Amino acid sequence: MGIPRRQGEADVNEQGLVGLAPAHPTFSEAAKVWAKIGLLSFGGPAGQIALMHRELVEERRWISESRFLHALNYCMLLPGPEAQQLAAYIGWLLHGTRGGVVAGMLFVIPGFFVILALSSAYALFQETGWLASLFYGLKAAVLAIVIEALVRLSRRALKTGFDRLLALAAFLGLFVFALPFPLVVVSAGVVGYAVARRAPVHRTASQAAKAPDLPSVIGADFPEARPSTKRAVAVVALWGGLWLTPFLIIWGALGGANIYSDIGVFFSQMAVVTFGGAYAVLSYVAQQAVETYHWLRPGEMVDGLALAETTPGPLVLVLAFVGFMGAYRAAIGIDPLTSGLLGATLATWVTFVPCFLWIFLGAPYVERLRANVALSGALSAISAAVAGVILNLAVWFGLHVLFRRVERLESGPISLPLPDPATLEPTALFLTMLAAASLLWWKRGILETLALCAGAGWLLTLL
Repeated sequence: MGIPRRQGEADVNEQGLVGLAPAHPTFSEAAKVWAKIGLLSFGGPAGQIALMHRELVEERRWISESRFLHALNYCMLLPGPEAQQLAAYIGWLLHGTRGGVVAGMLFVIPGFFVILALSSAYALFQETGWLASLFYGLKAAVLAIVIEALVRLSRRALKTGFDRLLALAAFLGLFVFALPFPLVVVSAGVVGYAVARRAPVHRTASQAAKAPDLPSVIGADFPEARPSTKRAVAVVALWGGLWLTPFLIIWGALGGANIYSDIGVFFSQMAVVTFGGAYAVLSYVAQQAVETYHWLRPGEMVDGLALAETTPGPLVLVLAFVGFMGAYRAAIGIDPLTSGLLGATLATWVTFVPCFLWIFLGAPYVERLRANVALSGALSAISAAVAGVILNLAVWFGLHVLFRRVERLESGPISLPLPDPATLEPTALFLTMLAAASLLWWKRGILETLALCAGAGWLLTLL
């Protein structure tokens, strides 16, 4: 059962006009929107966060800007795909546990079935060129969507010099010095906490300087959930039990040492350490999958990442590809394709079930932090750093969309990705400009823009 919302309360929007928050969406209405987001969530975490911001904050006003950023800050601190966890968090706010489960599952399910189909085709035919042609224009459209959302988000999240300094530091730390993602985010939180403790009046004034929220379903007056030890124990028992269930089935049916138990244990470990999403552990997974477990051949991890990048859903779904190929090549008494499907399903299960555990266990406590000045200051500082994080993701994505070759400059502490100017893709640049014109000039929606660029990309690659 969701947290109730008092309807009809007046609020003040950005222009100082009094208005009413929209009606609380029904569960079925929300499910349709979560399904739409799941189907359109291309472009990695930057594109996915941009899409949710546009759909939930700007167009429907189901959650206010400040509450959206508060939830995102917490999700950035967790292991696992932050965009999927953000969807589960907002779904939980709207309709309780069932809302969080549906939002989180619908964010993953479309991409999961696509990656299953593509992994099967890859295993059988070892060919992905047709896929690149199909999604060529789609990537360019997502880049334009990311840029537009980043500008909107930055205007509201970066209102003070302190905020802009944190965002710049976060971007430079990640993009230029390749610092670990958790270090950047946690450092911003520590700085924000220290500033709020030493100068709470100044920090409160900084936050007040930001533009007020538009009237939203989940706004400043939205009732808070009450955390309790009893609830926390129940959450751990339920989601921890779901996490362990596949292992009990595998050990009961096949015993201890087999391909499925290896997949389950390995990707459970990855679920606990994947701070910053798929890229944070990609090299380690590739090394282990090729050299230790022999699930993949050299170079196949890059193919798997290409499949995950061109499908909706979190990029960490690349782990489903790895699980598929491992089980496909080490089938135990069953058809290799069936074995691969089981391996991919197991890898996905142990990767995403922990995400629900982190959200349902911690979200009620994080909601209460909004009333704590020092801790709220820490999360507000993380908001500013998140703008830099998303800028880093957007630039990384843009470089790989617009250039065929991107190399890394290593010099002392500097580890900077640099594109080869000679490999600029004029077609990709044209499609990105077409998408920007569709969004900003012609005022078309995301779906129309994606369809326009996908069709244009397909025609241009044929020519």
